[in-house]
Amino acid sequence: MDRTFLLIGSLLGSWSAIGAFGAHALKSRLSPEMLGVFETAVRYQMYHAFRVADRRRRESDTSKRPSAGVRRLVLLAGVLLFSGSLYALGAHWCRRARTITPSVGCFFLIGWGCLVFYAAAR
Repeated sequence: MDRTFLLIGSLLGSWSAIGAFGAHALKSRLSPEMLGVFETAVRYQMYHAFRVADRRRRESDTSKRPSAGVRRLVLLAGVLLFSGSLYALGAHWCRRARTITPSVGCFFLIGWGCLVFYAAAR
């Protein structure tokens, strides 16, 4: 399972290179506001890619292992839904993305809350 999350987190990190694409290729096509939205999506994707891929925190107690998987899955869902909706909004692919972005940001809160719970229980 750790290897799977390492692979997924690495892919998320490498796909953050989309930020370079956005900064150069879309600069002339997007308004400064929408370019900022696009850059926010890249930033959040990269921050959470590290946390999804993190292998340093190995839980030795088997009762705590599922929490690491759940935490990573929730953060992954946050990256896909939050950053994905910002990409769609920033690139003008879907104007409705503006309505779902705030609510899917809760996945980040839940994921980080799981980490707080794990750290407090340790």
